[in-house]
Amino acid sequence: MRRLLLLIFLFPYLAFGQLSNTINVNAIYPDSDWQFTNDASKEGWNKDNLNSLKRFIIDSTHATGMVVIQSGKILFDYGDTKETSYLASCRKSLLSMLYGPFVANKKIDLSATMEQLHIDDVGGLLPIEKKATIKDLLTARSGVYHPASNEGDASAMAPKRGSVEPGSFWLYNNWDFNAAGYILEQQTGRTIYQLIDSILARPLQMQDWNIKEQRKTGDTTRSKFLAYHMWFSTRDMARIGYLMLRNGKWKGQQVIPADWVKLTTSAITSYQKAVEAKTAYFHFGYGYLWWIWDTPYNQGFYEGAYSATGAYGQFITVLPKLDVVVAFKTKYDYGRQTPTDVYLNILDKLIAAKK
Repeated sequence: MRRLLLLIFLFPYLAFGQLSNTINVNAIYPDSDWQFTNDASKEGWNKDNLNSLKRFIIDSTHATGMVVIQSGKILFDYGDTKETSYLASCRKSLLSMLYGPFVANKKIDLSATMEQLHIDDVGGLLPIEKKATIKDLLTARSGVYHPASNEGDASAMAPKRGSVEPGSFWLYNNWDFNAAGYILEQQTGRTIYQLIDSILARPLQMQDWNIKEQRKTGDTTRSKFLAYHMWFSTRDMARIGYLMLRNGKWKGQQVIPADWVKLTTSAITSYQKAVEAKTAYFHFGYGYLWWIWDTPYNQGFYEGAYSATGAYGQFITVLPKLDVVVAFKTKYDYGRQTPTDVYLNILDKLIAAKK
């Protein structure tokens, strides 16, 4: 249903406000295992259409795992949801979540600049680039077009270095994301993986998280800021999405500040602005490391939706109007990938199963 703006992209890439309507004081949460919906038809879903969705996934995708959570229970699953595999750029949305508690307690100031933080890189940053703030990095608006240590971004479309004022232009740029990871570690004195373990994995009772499996990579001759790669299972990805759906609350604990969830999943760069800048890829806007479904194409049950996306077919999508989270994995180790347009077709078919 949706046409990619430029091409089928193999490396896919959100003012505090009032809370969304997904707060539910009687919300169901998983313990060590997810519960399953007893009867999908009683929850307003067409079973035949859900079966057709599974057949489509088998016949038309290379998915290795999918979990659909509605109101805290598994509505639909497919494949090996326990197997951990490469999360690709979904890692960036998790980084956004990790910033939340430290921004709220004022340990991290989003207005701090690269110069104030003593951030520099191979060959040196330009004076104008050192004016970029942490907020600029988290919203992909830094204007720093220094090479990143890893590929998989839109740097080929970058303006000339030094030609853009920080905060004024959006470009999906791995230098921003990798430097933001470094700064989080610098400001907290802990590694990203230690922060995931304490802030997310333990409170959410993740079933398959293994801190020893995580690692950073990158070419340090290009940039000293490495990419903080992550390996997650599909069912643990669903816990991440469900935490966001519940505005950062897990059972009785406010794991991520609710205001931060609202801020980061609101469009800082609208889809229309990205189109005008000629840097858009799909029909999405961008917030704080989350993709925002903010276009006329995304109405009805897609209203208020947002996603984490990663290369080869990794996705976490939150659909507040349906009280639904979708976690989707394609394990690239098998030489597989699921293009974004195919995943969007899956979501359309899922929504079509709603009575």
